[in-house]
Amino acid sequence: MHNIREIYEEYKLMKTLQLHMLRVAAVASMICDSFDEPIDKEKIVKVCLLHDMVNIIKFQLDYFPELNKPEGLEYWQNVQKEFIEKYGDNEHDATIQIIRELGVSEDIAELADQNHFHLLCEHAAGDNMFVKIMHYADMRVGPFGVLSYEERMEEAKKRYANHKDRFKEEGRLELVACGKEIENQIFSHCSIKPADINDQTIASIIEELKNFVIH
Repeated sequence: MHNIREIYEEYKLMKTLQLHMLRVAAVASMICDSFDEPIDKEKIVKVCLLHDMVNIIKFQLDYFPELNKPEGLEYWQNVQKEFIEKYGDNEHDATIQIIRELGVSEDIAELADQNHFHLLCEHAAGDNMFVKIMHYADMRVGPFGVLSYEERMEEAKKRYANHKDRFKEEGRLELVACGKEIENQIFSHCSIKPADINDQTIASIIEELKNFVIH
């Protein structure tokens, strides 16, 4: 058993990536605490803490140069190369490999593999609230903190404008609408509103999650 900080250090995760997953898990935790139906909060938090373990594979490392500090661009380029050589160039598949490598239960790996933008409409139409919360939490966190759902979608549109796997605008807008529907579905069961989730309200949760034990 290791706490999440030890795992992040072992896998040489960028501080910004560590903080992203901690923020996503904190958003999910806050939703679970206000949910009016039984929900496995520990499992949701665990998936969120591991869901982007190898996202450095897809990073354009020169896009936010300030995030490469203090190690520097060359250091992270070498880490990126190491991950690709060991796990391949698909960040989702690589993350699933690492989750299994950690010996975490298979259902955690399967749930993490559901975190794809192109599955939003499928998730919106389904009844798996666990997946909806996991995916929505990820869609509330940008590179520098918690955003509203709409702000996050605009940020992602700009950041991935030149990405090889970007969606055509019509398809993207359809998926964005499905994500908004997921937000409505989630908060129809919550005692809080989307705006109640922000960097200030999740700060203490993040500190607690740094000691979350993965087993």
